[in-house]
Amino acid sequence: MTASSRAQSFDGAAAQYAASRPAYPAALFDFIEEFTCCRLAGARVVDVGAGTGIASALLRERGADVIAVEPGEAMAGEFHKALPRVPVVRGDGNALPLAGASCDLITYAQSWQWTDTGRSVPEALRVLRAGGALAIWWNTTAFDVPWIREQHERIARHCGVTPRSAVRPSDTDAIRLAGLTGLRVARRQVRWSRTVSLDMHLANIGSRSAFLVLEEAARHTFFIDERERLGRIFPREEVEETYVVDLLVALCP
Repeated sequence: MTASSRAQSFDGAAAQYAASRPAYPAALFDFIEEFTCCRLAGARVVDVGAGTGIASALLRERGADVIAVEPGEAMAGEFHKALPRVPVVRGDGNALPLAGASCDLITYAQSWQWTDTGRSVPEALRVLRAGGALAIWWNTTAFDVPWIREQHERIARHCGVTPRSAVRPSDTDAIRLAGLTGLRVARRQVRWSRTVSLDMHLANIGSRSAFLVLEEAARHTFFIDERERLGRIFPREEVEETYVVDLLVALCP
């Protein structure tokens, strides 16, 4: 299964994605403002791989003037439902459909891994104004929570993917892996959690690309078993999901 097919798989579950995916903590946006010395209020922000608008909505709440870039038709449709006044441009991070030096901040929430950094980094620098910033982040697995670590390993086995290491990369390695070596970059990791129904939790993990590319029968088998397991851990069917947001902010020279 190629990275491209996994990236495109979200369009088949856009409504599920919009309804169940987690948002991001306020501390993430506080740090972006702190490191860039620029308030989001009034800033021209491009949210790339904007999906159903989760990050865009939070940026708007901070007063940013947001333009979204999203390749998927169904995902863009859900975005329009959530944020009808925010423009959505069809495209991706490897070839941004935007003028040079036209924005203050470019954000990638959960989407940087779908780009070719040899192309997406120069594109971001082209579109950013001098002194602007590129911010990329992910809600990552809280491996120190036993049930979350065990579930992560079950998902990897079932989907035939390699489980991620519980050891997080150093700042230097994280910057290199993101293709940002040579830029002035700051990293921040923010821990947060939310409590959701068991149904929403299962819908959330089912909206991940590793599941979306599986046959329906394979997905069904996993979720029948997973509901039973989690029902024993959370008899009230209220699940506390814990995340560590991993954020990198790079300044445009």
